Amino acid sequence: MNNRQHYLKNVKRVVIKVGSSTLTYESGLLNLYMIEHLVRQISDLHNRGLEVVLVTSAAIGAGIGKLGLKKKPTNVVVSQAAAAVGQGILMNTYEKFFSEYGKTVAQILITKDDITQEERVTNAKNTFCELLERGVIPIVNENDAIIVDEIKFGDNDTLSAMVSSLIDADLLILLSDIDGLYNDNPKDNPNAVLINCVSQITDEIESCAGGAGSQLGTGGMVTKIRAAKIATSGGVPMVIAKGETPDIIRDIICFKNVGTLFLPKTQ
Repeated sequence: MNNRQHYLKNVKRVVIKVGSSTLTYESGLLNLYMIEHLVRQISDLHNRGLEVVLVTSAAIGAGIGKLGLKKKPTNVVVSQAAAAVGQGILMNTYEKFFSEYGKTVAQILITKDDITQEERVTNAKNTFCELLERGVIPIVNENDAIIVDEIKFGDNDTLSAMVSSLIDADLLILLSDIDGLYNDNPKDNPNAVLINCVSQITDEIESCAGGAGSQLGTGGMVTKIRAAKIATSGGVPMVIAKGETPDIIRDIICFKNVGTLFLPKTQ
């Protein structure tokens, strides 16, 4: 039995996070090909009997395209307006594609308070569990349209890790525009080496993380390492992989040696 099979063989509940760079073009308009590909993979996973929660970015990106903006706004009010417009576009797109595979989805917009304050934590967990028991695929995003800094996650990598801990997930998958964690920035160093497995997040591992992501996203490798700390501390293994890779979700579930696996901490 290989290392991946040991940690992933009993996976039943999966959280999948996908970033704006995977879901949108540079114009901000939705990449319908990638969304349909993602939905098909998730639906197939669901058909296998797994419970799936999708944490999705791209609401602001979708709103940017619809509002005709040239780039991600720096003004908070404009960003919130873009999120309000884009969230409806995003959910309508997911609903359309998932329905083609006979799947029911639910929208959950949350803030940090919803999964850090005791009473709200219980309510949030109960909602997730009820949806999953009924065969629904929850689609989660931060409530960017009205959120303020005090109750903001700031990136969906962190949000997905906290959701994974909240619902006792067996695996967190972060789909990005990069194959995984490298020992150096592969965009600058063609000789950078992909790190296949991380057993412990050391200072050296953290130093491999670069800066921010694409202009449409809010995260980068730094936020993914932060997410890995949260997930693995809660006993949840995490994989970073490239969202554009064909059948990447199936490859991960089938123990193929793709992306970077972060091993959960043992108690």
